[in-house]
Amino acid sequence: MARTKNRGSEEKISAPLNIRWKLGEYIRLSKEDLNRGKDDSNSVINQKALLDDYYRQHMDEFESVQPPYVDDGYTGTDTNRDSFQRLLSDIYAKKVNCVIVKDLSRLSRNYTDAGSLIENLFVQMNVRFISLAEGIDSYLNPDSISNLIVPITNVINDNFCYQTSKKIRQVFDMKRRNGKFIGGFAAYGYLKNPKDKNALIVDDEAAEIVKNIYEWFLDGMSKNAIVHNLNDRGILCPSEYKKSKGLNYQNPSGSERPLWSAKTVSDILKNRLYVGDMVQGRQRVKSYKIHTQEQVPENEWYIVQNTHEPIIERPIFEKVQELLKRDTRTAPQQKKLYLFSGFLRCADCGKAMSRSQVKGIVYYFCRTYKDQSKTACTKHSIKHNQLEAAILYAIQQQIYLVVHYANILEYIRAAPLQKNQSMRIDALIEAKEKERSKIMRYKQSIYQDWKDGEITHSDYRHMSEDYERQMAEINAILNRLTEERKKLQNNADPEDAYLTAYRKFKTLNKLTREVLMELVDHIKVHENGNISVKFQFADELREGMEHIEIDAQSEAI
Repeated sequence: MARTKNRGSEEKISAPLNIRWKLGEYIRLSKEDLNRGKDDSNSVINQKALLDDYYRQHMDEFESVQPPYVDDGYTGTDTNRDSFQRLLSDIYAKKVNCVIVKDLSRLSRNYTDAGSLIENLFVQMNVRFISLAEGIDSYLNPDSISNLIVPITNVINDNFCYQTSKKIRQVFDMKRRNGKFIGGFAAYGYLKNPKDKNALIVDDEAAEIVKNIYEWFLDGMSKNAIVHNLNDRGILCPSEYKKSKGLNYQNPSGSERPLWSAKTVSDILKNRLYVGDMVQGRQRVKSYKIHTQEQVPENEWYIVQNTHEPIIERPIFEKVQELLKRDTRTAPQQKKLYLFSGFLRCADCGKAMSRSQVKGIVYYFCRTYKDQSKTACTKHSIKHNQLEAAILYAIQQQIYLVVHYANILEYIRAAPLQKNQSMRIDALIEAKEKERSKIMRYKQSIYQDWKDGEITHSDYRHMSEDYERQMAEINAILNRLTEERKKLQNNADPEDAYLTAYRKFKTLNKLTREVLMELVDHIKVHENGNISVKFQFADELREGMEHIEIDAQSEAI
């Protein structure tokens, strides 16, 4: 007796003949179709008219007809559409066993999904499939779904989406490169210009809140404290603010009662848009078929400077970025940062210092020693009041030095010495250029000597290498002299940015976080209780002092 092969779930059940079908009309209109106009043959109204006309001509074949399943403004590359998913649910529930569409692209523009639906799911569920444009009817003409026209049409539909996506992406990238805004909604603090949707203008009401956030943060307020401050004042978070202005904006978090959060505040503090730079392309979809977003590396972002009116001044923004890099956590119940938060480092292991309070006295300890291992580093303990007094004195001395340096610069700029120094550098450059020209002539002459047989190839090679070495040394000297001349010509003005920063605190008698953020890069605490301070603008000051020393030496000569 022959065995019956067990086909499991792959067994197909033949549909009964002369069945009266339960019809489901599926209609889809993409955003691209919407942009083509109301009279296009793909419009919802026209698609429904075609499907209804077919139903009227074949009413005797249908037992019932469901209300049309309409996805308006949905791409065909993704089957995650509301009405389409409802149609599939009704198919599984046996409410629908005949699906009709205007053409194959309405069902799906994804080649893989279209093939899976038509050749697998519909066949297994005994669902009759009708596509009017291609003349497909899986019940009256079963071969029509196996005909080459189905896979070929699906491939064409898929490729249409690929080409459309590619063209749109190229246009968007071109606009990004030119600093044109292409987002659906402007960032908090800005509005899309009514006269130019690709340009931004300041929203004064929201911009004031952005300014407050930056001011509070620079004043030492933590991000969580800023969040509480905003929420306690009843200030609407960005998503709710946009809704209050009539924008159809959906909160990505999906929260029913969205409030300000630390992430929202952090994003605002990091966003270069607020200094007038257009920053776009931070996210992208994986492909024209897979619409999930993925993060883009920062070196691939589109950044165009000075495209719109800034809300935050660039120096303020840069201060905030430096502060964000520091370890600036606050203690429980604290709204403001401690004076030295983010500035202290262990001089030996380089880790941040830990703050502790013992019997009312505040100490700082090496975090490695305190939290990890007492053998990995030493205590490096220092009292807060001692540290504060030492730092204040060090800053006062640095201010005195810089102000004194600025006064010397003023004198130098008024004296003829700078002119003499410039003439000396010009003379050195001219001499080195003559020397370089002479060596180049020598090099050319030994080549001719080798060609004429007067020297061997080995001699030529050694002599050529020696001239190359001399040329490199001269070029290095010329580069250094040229740079020195440029610096001398553009000698630092007493009111340059870093000099202005120090002059602002000329009468300093109390240490604040503003002073530290303005003038100090970091503070190292040594085991013996000594400290070393790395000041901001230290390189600029050192170069300026070197120029003063050169001028003094020239004057002595």
